[in-house]
Amino acid sequence: MGYLDNLIINTDNYKHCHYPLYPPGTEYVSSYIESRGGAFPVTMFVGLQAFLREYLMRPVTLEDIDEAEFVVREQGMHFNRDNWLGVLNDHGGYLPVEIEAVPEGTVLPARNVLVQLINTDPRYFWATSFFETALLRAVWYPCTIGTVSWLCKQVIREALERTSDNQQLLRNMLHDYGARGVSSQQSAALGGLAHLVNFDQSDTVPGILAAKHFYNAGKVSNSGPNAEHAGFCAWGRDDEAGAIRNMLETYAPEGCALVLTDTYDHENCVKNIIGGELKEMVANFPGLVGIRPDSGDIVQVTADTTGWLMDAFGHTVNSKGFKVLPPFVRVVQGDGVNFHSLPQVFMELERRGYSAENAVFGMGGGLLQHWNRDTNNFGQKANAVQVAGEWRDIAKSPTGAAFKASKKGRLALKHEDGTYVTVPKGSIPEEENVLQPVFRNGKLLKKWDFTELIANSEREVPVSYYADVVGPMRSVTREPLAVSA
Repeated sequence: MGYLDNLIINTDNYKHCHYPLYPPGTEYVSSYIESRGGAFPVTMFVGLQAFLREYLMRPVTLEDIDEAEFVVREQGMHFNRDNWLGVLNDHGGYLPVEIEAVPEGTVLPARNVLVQLINTDPRYFWATSFFETALLRAVWYPCTIGTVSWLCKQVIREALERTSDNQQLLRNMLHDYGARGVSSQQSAALGGLAHLVNFDQSDTVPGILAAKHFYNAGKVSNSGPNAEHAGFCAWGRDDEAGAIRNMLETYAPEGCALVLTDTYDHENCVKNIIGGELKEMVANFPGLVGIRPDSGDIVQVTADTTGWLMDAFGHTVNSKGFKVLPPFVRVVQGDGVNFHSLPQVFMELERRGYSAENAVFGMGGGLLQHWNRDTNNFGQKANAVQVAGEWRDIAKSPTGAAFKASKKGRLALKHEDGTYVTVPKGSIPEEENVLQPVFRNGKLLKKWDFTELIANSEREVPVSYYADVVGPMRSVTREPLAVSA
């Protein structure tokens, strides 16, 4: 939406009145972004490069200044035209700021510095905080979605390690179906690309495009023929088998058909159509037939469906003693999958003696939409100013909300004993500082490739990063195996 691209009005109106509120003689303002803790103990950092390339590498123009002045003054807000003419004439329209950040894809504990920025020209000290609205939004959303996806990945990893011989399936186990459940196409793009750092499965096309456009991604996603209820309903209730038969015939050359089975009566469809009338066709399908229940209690229906398919098609028992469906059929569960229900599903599968690999999952709104800035309490705060040549460490410390206390002084990030800790800038050699300069005065200093994001996200981390999420899974008591007479 081009009419929203003007950086000068990509902010809160009141930002225009802040520049004269600093002390006389202010020359530099430093600020930083962090997750101040919240629902998750860690953050996967991702998405900043998309914002830098889309907005900060595009210069402000005279037309932008004219438009902004009209809009801002119309709202009754102060507007300093000279400030922006100076940016245009002195810096070619590019904001005179330097930004350093954590390598994208990195997973680190909350309450650590993620981004730090400072103006590069003392005449534009106000620039550091001016675009906080856009910058913070550009960081908190993809980071939060990336973190949710990364923690789900640890849940799936735990389930596979406990019950499967095929841990290599991990990146194919969670599919992004969130495009229709988000508030905008831009959200689908940013959240979708964040998910693709962790998994190779998505139907969210904007996320795939964003990964390619902003991060030079190659092939980042897999999908396959998947039914919708409109097509199946068109055949009528009496010919549900005909609808499924048609899909299997149509997509046999593709080697994949994800079949809806809850158009009418899911249990009847699985037992009497999939496992009855069309049993031979399913068993001989040249690839994978996915059986997709799209309603019901997610924990119960996933496990029940797995059992019904084993009754029809048999199973093997893997080296860990868990039952595995034949390779031509799997449960595909998307309805009701979210951060909280996913481990419950795996726990029930394990309790019944079924391997986690019997089901693959899709997540929609639970992945891309059920979160906000307060989920992990993201904030951008000033941490240092230079006034008349003298640096001052500054911070807020409100009595009514201890978690909002901010960090004072210019910051660095240290990797120590396998984890990360924020320290004062200058307290460690600069070559040990994990924060890297990524942007200065309109120029991108570091261009992250999507393969680097994936590699960073898959580095070994302390168990404490995800212990709370997988902890309940480690207390599952499995049903005793049936003993033949």
